[in-house]
Amino acid sequence: MNIDIQLVHQLIASQFPKWADLFIKQIIPGGHDNRTFCLGDKMIVRLPSDAQYAMQVKKEQQWLPKIAPLLPLPIPAPIAMGTKDTCYPYEWSVYQWIEGEIVTYENITDLSKFALQLASFLNALQQINTINAPLPGAHNFFRGGDISIYDNETRNAITTLGNKIDSEHVIAVWDEAISTTWDQQPVWIHGDMVADNLLCKNGKLSAVIDFGCMGIGDPACDLAIAWTFLAEKSRRLFCESLSMDSATWARGKGWALWKALITLTENLNTNPIKAKKSQLVIDEILKS
Repeated sequence: MNIDIQLVHQLIASQFPKWADLFIKQIIPGGHDNRTFCLGDKMIVRLPSDAQYAMQVKKEQQWLPKIAPLLPLPIPAPIAMGTKDTCYPYEWSVYQWIEGEIVTYENITDLSKFALQLASFLNALQQINTINAPLPGAHNFFRGGDISIYDNETRNAITTLGNKIDSEHVIAVWDEAISTTWDQQPVWIHGDMVADNLLCKNGKLSAVIDFGCMGIGDPACDLAIAWTFLAEKSRRLFCESLSMDSATWARGKGWALWKALITLTENLNTNPIKAKKSQLVIDEILKS
């Protein structure tokens, strides 16, 4: 779909005319699942880029205001929900603007303190009441569910990559990840805990965004950032601050491995930067 400023202007003018005079600017990069635009200087507009992401809109609108007061960091606050229109076939959201920069190694002052902050956020998230909360499913690509749902995809990627990876070691890590399941009560998960969904100010973690994959279930998927962003010392502190058993950590490693393998496969011959990043994640997993 061609989701551009003209389309956003049209949607705002027809559904929220009180904001029709506000400037609109596309945020680049604006994410894969949604296209994101500034609306004035205090709001953002997020439009799903495909039907498979559109089912997340109502979920975020319903649950984010309920869990926000119970968390130690700001999360997106819905202001309004747009409806389907003749020019756009999905529901969409207007959120309050959250100041901050996307987290990178360059703008985090202390990675160890960052790891402790992130663990504190996840601990708080996991303590929130889960009554009637959304279970894993197509709406969040089964995050929080049984990781073995991606077994075929993972093994196909391993076969495709061949000698470009240490296949024997990778298979051993993956087999360990799928050998257990979460046997406790479901807890809240973010579902896509990556650096791109974290904001920082003054060198510290300041907000968590993009809850499209939120739901309840096995928290292992939220542990993947231990290998996709953290390093040895910060990873150890992160692990020590989260009361998870070794099986859950093994599944967390599996989630990180699955994503790195499929991303490497997709970008090996087309995007060397993304491919290199995925290879580094795989290397980090295998040596940890």
